[in-house]
Amino acid sequence: MEQAVIAALLLVGLLIGCGVGAAYARAKRGWTDYKVIKSTVPGARRTAWLAIRAVFTKVGVIALLLVGAAAYAATSSDHERAGPTPTPTLTPAPTRPAGR
Repeated sequence: MEQAVIAALLLVGLLIGCGVGAAYARAKRGWTDYKVIKSTVPGARRTAWLAIRAVFTKVGVIALLLVGAAAYAATSSDHERAGPTPTPTLTPAPTRPAGR
């Protein structure tokens, strides 16, 4: 009788030990992954800020070029490059045939 109780207790202990061991391994792996990811955050943050800076720089250059082009178009005159203007000519209107 004692052997059956001992065997049952051993089986229950093995099941609980397997469950606790698996939970511990999962927690340890999660903690290790967390530390690795936490150590990579500053580099990723620096890379993100560099990408944002590059985008803003490009947008700023494009905006300045557009403002400069609009200002040039608004203030410059084409008089020195323009030739004589064409004069309007009067052309007779086409005549319709009488049969229609």
